[in-house]
Amino acid sequence: MTIEATAAETRSYNWRRVTRHPSLMEYNRLVVLVAVVNIAVFIAGLQDGRWFSETGFALGAIADMALINLSLGILIRQQRVVNALFWLATRIPTSWPLWIRWGAGKVFHFGGLHSSSTVSGTIWFGFLLYAMVANRIEGATLPSDQTLALSGAMVALMVLLIITAQGGFRARYHNTFEKVHRFVGWTVLGLFWAQTISITQDTGGVLLETPAFWMLCLITLSIVSPWLTLKRVKVDVVKPSNHAVLAKFNYGDTPFPGSSNAISHTPFGEYHAFANIPSPHEPGYRLAISRAGDWTGEFIENPPNHVWVKGITTSGVARIEVLFKKVVYVGTGSGIGPIVPHLLAGKVPNKVIWSTRNPRKTYGDAFVDEIMSSTEDPVIWDTDAQGKPDLTALTMKAVQESGAEAVIVISNQKLTRKLVHDMESLGIPAYGAIWDS
Repeated sequence: MTIEATAAETRSYNWRRVTRHPSLMEYNRLVVLVAVVNIAVFIAGLQDGRWFSETGFALGAIADMALINLSLGILIRQQRVVNALFWLATRIPTSWPLWIRWGAGKVFHFGGLHSSSTVSGTIWFGFLLYAMVANRIEGATLPSDQTLALSGAMVALMVLLIITAQGGFRARYHNTFEKVHRFVGWTVLGLFWAQTISITQDTGGVLLETPAFWMLCLITLSIVSPWLTLKRVKVDVVKPSNHAVLAKFNYGDTPFPGSSNAISHTPFGEYHAFANIPSPHEPGYRLAISRAGDWTGEFIENPPNHVWVKGITTSGVARIEVLFKKVVYVGTGSGIGPIVPHLLAGKVPNKVIWSTRNPRKTYGDAFVDEIMSSTEDPVIWDTDAQGKPDLTALTMKAVQESGAEAVIVISNQKLTRKLVHDMESLGIPAYGAIWDS
């Protein structure tokens, strides 16, 4: 390589270190996009008078923007919508240019639409409440006191949802976050119905003829449908160590590789999602559960006979493997769980790097042997015996030696973001969870 070529590659590397930084990931780009669109619509409305009428604020136009944003924020999280997005993204053939497939693989960043649209919807609802109060102060008889009260309660609860959904609060008080998001969210939905009915009564309209009614029907169905699949199922737990267990299910459902299910001890309790490990040769599936907190610790110490399974089997990050001709999987600890089903399915040639403490003692000989027999020459790094590895170096070596087009990382948040950033800075498509839920 010439000095000029080396310099050019260095400049390219330095540029990608900036453009592929985690703060500029696709999730955040979607957040900015939604914010820019809403600001542009608001400014355009000020210029053409869309938000005003002869008697004050045009409540209908403001309400429409609130409804559009909130509907997008809720529907984009619906499991069937998520599966449809993954299905569409993975239709792209491996013969297409790598840069197109690289971008399509970022489909799991759709959460940026969820967070930004729900925040924008809350701001529009706040604007709507302000407009209602302003119209009443100016002497208007509408909206009614009932509509004002319902709207105020909605805005207050939506602000509470946003505050408790912030990353710091969510990580530190996860159980509280989950309960608030669920039960306060249901309350907001009920208030939304009551507000829509109240506004229709205020204006003398027909409920079935209002766009809000039909959109609320869709939102309600979206929220209710996962709970309609709720079932209590038997679970067989194999406990190779006090650090991890393998939970096996066989209740007539064999999920696809790259999916996850959420389980709980009680029907409306704390749910935890784990990657499914189906086998192509037998029905049912397994979950690899390692000690990572109070809930998982209790599950390992006192394995249950039955658990509740909620929702629809949902696509996860690793499902995008089919966009590439060959991938390198990097897993740490129980992060091997989401990787194993892809090894067993064997749809895409791969190279595996697994870093974990004493793998055979922690996960059992059978599980380790299954991994070794399902992929060619896996790198299994025993951190008890070898210490912590330089995963960036190991991954780069694996990419170069195998000719893989992409890297998929299943690890903790800090390591995932570092490894994804390192690889993409070098021009290698890389993917890992973004902890947006």
